[in-house]
Amino acid sequence: MRELIIDKNESGQRLDRFLRKYLDEAPYGFIQKMIRKKNIKLNGKKAKGDTIIIEGDIVQLYLADEIIEKFRGDRKIVKTKYTLNIIYEDENIILINKPIDILSHAAEDLDENLVDAMIYYLYEKGEYNPELEKTFTPAICNRLDRNTSGIIIGAKNSLALRVINSAMKKNQINRYYKTIVKGTIKEDKIVEGYLIKDRELNKVEVLKEEVDGSKEILTKIKVLDFTNKYSLLEIQLITGRTHQIRAHLSSIGYPIIGDIKYGNRAINKYFKENFGLDNQILHAYKIGFEKLDKPLDYLNHREFIANPNTKYRTIEEKLFNI
Repeated sequence: MRELIIDKNESGQRLDRFLRKYLDEAPYGFIQKMIRKKNIKLNGKKAKGDTIIIEGDIVQLYLADEIIEKFRGDRKIVKTKYTLNIIYEDENIILINKPIDILSHAAEDLDENLVDAMIYYLYEKGEYNPELEKTFTPAICNRLDRNTSGIIIGAKNSLALRVINSAMKKNQINRYYKTIVKGTIKEDKIVEGYLIKDRELNKVEVLKEEVDGSKEILTKIKVLDFTNKYSLLEIQLITGRTHQIRAHLSSIGYPIIGDIKYGNRAINKYFKENFGLDNQILHAYKIGFEKLDKPLDYLNHREFIANPNTKYRTIEEKLFNI
């Protein structure tokens, strides 16, 4: 028999969901069967899958050790040479300035990615040990495309993860991007549309009217500067969809410089030949927190800024004499 004492990182979730994470390679039917047959108990009593577990509860697994280990997934730390560019850190969250050409999450087993780098960083600091944690793994709360740079929010514990994810859904975290587009935009505006995915091409299309499978998008544009050829913009995501900024700006005639999927081929060629640019000029440079629940309410009304890379700054200075 194995006893699991619930701590703060497991508290506040259903028992069956906790078990699906702890025995993450076990069929769900097996877990339900073990609960029904009283091979899994809660605080020494018959358990129910929908019971909310709290800190201090004791889950008893009347299972052989070899069965438990068989259904426990791999919890090895992935070592990485990548050094995080941290702009803010406390006991709950970590804000990382992601460079271009690194994935937020791994697409393949050997892909270098920000999540593995963050987990390894916290492991080296002694703030995370997979052997001591029952189910929780530090996670990121937002994603950026491989060739989009900027702020990624990491959660160090499960409560912080729930609070940040909830705030994302409620639009209580303001996310701002800087970009340079082809064409002149002189006035601030909010543009609307409907986004639909083309999974085969790994692209999205922006439509003026809603169709089956499409999702409404809202993109707020603030003009920071412009010339007769280019515009420097601050973009605020009101909705956050896949490739939203890139596809939305392109759909209204202002493609992002360097964007291979949605951009202008001739403009991209010019900037590659003259500036060595081979990625879109899109940088998630600022976030602001509003109305976060406890215990993250100390972050309310605070903003954090991450500087873009040198190449971005050079192009901005050349085009707008900044």
